[in-house]
Amino acid sequence: MRVFRSVEGLPEFKNGVLTIGTFDGVHLGHQEIIKRINQDAAEKNGESIILTFHPHPRLVVNPNDTGLKLLNTLEEKIALLERFGVDNLIVAPFSIEFSKLTAREYVEDFLWKNVRPKKVVIGYDHRFGNNREGDLGLFLEKGKELGFEVEEIAKQMVDDLAVSSTKVRTALEAGDVTQANNLLGYEYSLHGTVVEGHQMGRKLGYPTANIQPNNPNKLIPAKGVYAVRVKLEEQLHPAMMNIGDNPTFEGRKASIEANLFDFDRDIYGMELDVIFVQRLRSELKFDNIDALIKQMADDEKVSRKLLY
Repeated sequence: MRVFRSVEGLPEFKNGVLTIGTFDGVHLGHQEIIKRINQDAAEKNGESIILTFHPHPRLVVNPNDTGLKLLNTLEEKIALLERFGVDNLIVAPFSIEFSKLTAREYVEDFLWKNVRPKKVVIGYDHRFGNNREGDLGLFLEKGKELGFEVEEIAKQMVDDLAVSSTKVRTALEAGDVTQANNLLGYEYSLHGTVVEGHQMGRKLGYPTANIQPNNPNKLIPAKGVYAVRVKLEEQLHPAMMNIGDNPTFEGRKASIEANLFDFDRDIYGMELDVIFVQRLRSELKFDNIDALIKQMADDEKVSRKLLY
């Protein structure tokens, strides 16, 4: 997959079939659109193209809005789109100036001038341009005028899939990673760096890697204990993870800690990926350390059964 991080100096695409969107999550609904443009491109002996924006438009237009948490970092999104066979990805920088383009300017001066697609595939509710004034009607009008086909993904298709980035976020915020993974079509992951923690896990017999997410806008699943796999230096390690405030030890800051099974290495400062498999339970406060250790032993047994 070719990745272009600007619309300046793009090559001439051969019979390009283009779709546009943020593609946060690259979930099953997105994957159906990708299949469609890949199939159309193959039939035209052409190339599939996805145009996405970075940063996420909401983060630019509403910089004080801390409510939006992203399912993918840009690099995760690039890797997923490549996995699903996209030929070309254009990452267009999103800015306040760009958001002020009228719908006609968006099609004529941005899309057509820079990409010149043979066909554009859009979602049934796709809106674009300043104040979201552009719609399917304008796309059809400009397509006829400029010489490209337009296809709208039927609402029925999207409804049948019953998948959206919002539904994935809602599942993760409830800790239901099983549902989130079903909607995504792959296992949700979190990228971060191992930092120094409280060292409490080691004292309890369960040394943990304290993980600092590398992107502040990345969605962290709900507090609780999870069976996970940790990808470190291309190796997968079964593990269990706690997300939360460690309520048994009052006054501790919230943390994300993974106990890698059968693993004993100093990995401070290293980057890794946590792949969520299943939530085991919510975070609990225990009356004493022995009760906590017993529960951790139970969590490990369940995790090992799930992961091995």
